[in-house]
Amino acid sequence: MYAALFILLLMALLGMLLGHFRRKKIICRIRGMDKCEKCDLLGELAQPFGYVYHCCCGFFSSAVDAWQKAGGYTWAYDRLAPRFQMVFDFLPVYFNYRGRTWLIEFWKGQYGINAGAEIGIYHSDRLLSESEYRSAHFKAAAEEEMLPCTLQLCLENGACVKISERHWWLTAFLPGVFANPSGLCLKAALCFNNREMLEAFYRGLCRAGYPKEKITVQNLCLSFIFHQPGPEHYGILTRFRRWLSQCLNRMYCRLFLWVTRPFECTEDRILFLYYYVPFCFRKLMRLRRFHRRCHRKNGCRRPKCCRKCSPRHRKKS
Repeated sequence: MYAALFILLLMALLGMLLGHFRRKKIICRIRGMDKCEKCDLLGELAQPFGYVYHCCCGFFSSAVDAWQKAGGYTWAYDRLAPRFQMVFDFLPVYFNYRGRTWLIEFWKGQYGINAGAEIGIYHSDRLLSESEYRSAHFKAAAEEEMLPCTLQLCLENGACVKISERHWWLTAFLPGVFANPSGLCLKAALCFNNREMLEAFYRGLCRAGYPKEKITVQNLCLSFIFHQPGPEHYGILTRFRRWLSQCLNRMYCRLFLWVTRPFECTEDRILFLYYYVPFCFRKLMRLRRFHRRCHRKNGCRRPKCCRKCSPRHRKKS
């Protein structure tokens, strides 16, 4: 019995020593990389998940050709979000334009350990009645239907990130930042193709409950600030899930900052997580959803698929 206990203690001590030296080796490896090398690597790591890393400001955004485009949008995504540690305020704007019902939706809130915001542009195949809005499936805007968008996300401490691009799903996600949705401010601007579409969206925004006097229109561009959402009546179970998800998100954010405490820069923290705790890195990037999709598409087992989607494998091929 004593011999077995001694062996267990010895193995635990050996494991701690190996973990310590491995951690030191990873820290030295990251500190030996220049900024361009780090940004290139993060770009390769984010690309399979449909994201782009902006090294200048330290945030992720969605790529124009992101695989999520094929999924489109349905109201169930918002309804089920708290079950996946996503707690946000949302503002859906429905409007009819040239024989189809369009949806441009705005989100801001907490996505796991990322504070972020989104602007999504979708449309149905036909005109819908209001009773069909929550049951219909909307397709993402095609390349020729995308709109020039500007998204500026401001935190309670005054820090802001801004991105402008012609897109169908413009996003900004700040890793390791925790915020309640009510503490985030989304400044959005969209430029439309013609006056008809602009006026249709304007009427839809007013129907969604946004005050007319707070909407700014200049030529074919419209801008407004999304801070306080309209009245949304959540059930007791949904409120509990949102509260529980935020508690978990806060804990995971603190854990992320503690594990990556040798570094201050966002790219250093993410790369350290990638090398030191790959499972947590996959959680950060929400790789689990991508795995399921990638497995179905490629018809392969998990390890083979993971190698196929990794930057190292792509360099060899």
